[in-house]
Amino acid sequence: MGKVELNIGVDPELIEQARQLGVSITGMDERALRLHLQKIDPAGAEARAKRWADDNAEAIRAYNDRIARDGCFGEEFRTW
Repeated sequence: MGKVELNIGVDPELIEQARQLGVSITGMDERALRLHLQKIDPAGAEARAKRWADDNAEAIRAYNDRIARDGCFGEEFRTW
């Protein structure tokens, strides 16, 4: 059976990191590329995770405040 060409969207930052590290991304999807880059460049993965946390800090803080104020959905049904 032959191969079919498939176009997928991949985070441009991951493509650039792979290019800088000389990683061939042929046959990888974004998830596989992300996992591979985490293994060979953990500092880059940590930097991305910190950037994500910084970018989403306000939403995370608002969510935590809401949970502290109102509790979790279905809290009254918890058995633990």
